[in-house]
Amino acid sequence: MSDAYDFSERIGRVEPSATLAISNLAAEKEAEGADIVDLSVGEPDFDTPANVVEAGKDALDAGHTGYTSSNGIPELKEAIAAKLRDDGIDADADEVVVTPGGKQALYETFQTLIDDGDEVVLLDPAWVSYEAMAKLAGADLSRIDLAPHGFQLEPALDALAEAVSDDTELLVVNSPSNPTGAVFSETALEGVRDLAVEHDVAVISDEIYQQIVYDADHVSLASLDGMADRTITVNGFSKAYSMTGWRLGYLHATEEFVGQAGKLHSHSVSCAVNFVQRAGVEALENTDESVTEMRDAFRDRRDLLVDLFDEHGVDVDVGDGAFYMMIPVDDDDQAWCEAAIEEASVACVPGSAFNAPGYARISYAASEERLREAVDRLVSNDLL
Repeated sequence: MSDAYDFSERIGRVEPSATLAISNLAAEKEAEGADIVDLSVGEPDFDTPANVVEAGKDALDAGHTGYTSSNGIPELKEAIAAKLRDDGIDADADEVVVTPGGKQALYETFQTLIDDGDEVVLLDPAWVSYEAMAKLAGADLSRIDLAPHGFQLEPALDALAEAVSDDTELLVVNSPSNPTGAVFSETALEGVRDLAVEHDVAVISDEIYQQIVYDADHVSLASLDGMADRTITVNGFSKAYSMTGWRLGYLHATEEFVGQAGKLHSHSVSCAVNFVQRAGVEALENTDESVTEMRDAFRDRRDLLVDLFDEHGVDVDVGDGAFYMMIPVDDDDQAWCEAAIEEASVACVPGSAFNAPGYARISYAASEERLREAVDRLVSNDLL
């Protein structure tokens, strides 16, 4: 058989998503009849709030099934701008691009800013797709390891200062963090601000888990003095509103940036789905109670896991946000995760996928019963 395809160099720079690979393997085993406790997926286990679903249905019934303006319907952009202003960001609707998922907003940002050889700084452990998106854009990566500091940024500011220079094009900050759940302090973010201003660096502030914060205060980077004109704030509806399959996100930046990113947006996805955008307005304006209920449930699950791990002598760094936890495992975390799913029927993601070898990421977006079952299985198979 002849090889009819001459694949691009850029696609050879990246591997498939490790998190989706584990999730897919878990789904395959479940299809074969296995009882898998899947702690690999970054997806809330709650239904989308009923009022949001109804808003989507109403929009369909009203015939909102065609294209919208590329950057989003005015009602949603206005609602997003109002939300950002509540976060302390001086935002206008014309500075918003509505995207099919937060991941698309991130992809468009990398493609808009990065040329071959530009330096991108990541804070490790880092969500798997940052590296892939940076490499697809041709970036060279510089990485700061937060693992020795309990996954917190503030104690690592000196290391960050050594990494960031006038040659740095982009710094990526994710707070609350996937995969650690860490919420970076205001002091840490002020340190980022000082470096970004000193070296004239653009910063992505990925705030997709902003609403899922427990024992800390979330600070939006763009709200700090000096950061309004150099921050691309990325957020979305998947995590806070349990709308993963709806695919709705957004970015906020200066009008100049939006004008450039909007070109890529219009030539790729055209626009986010019409009726989904209208459901997004409802999510922003009328779901505070549902968000609080989900957040409280995640906090209870986090605390349960900390207690269970403590009972078995496993010390974990406790995050104040998101719904993830990094647990220390064997040096070969890939082999440990393979044993976990093959022997214990528990799906976890190797820490190496996030550039954090020696750890496994678990998602506690699962019932307390299933979380207890997962720990019991890991213990009975000598994996904890």
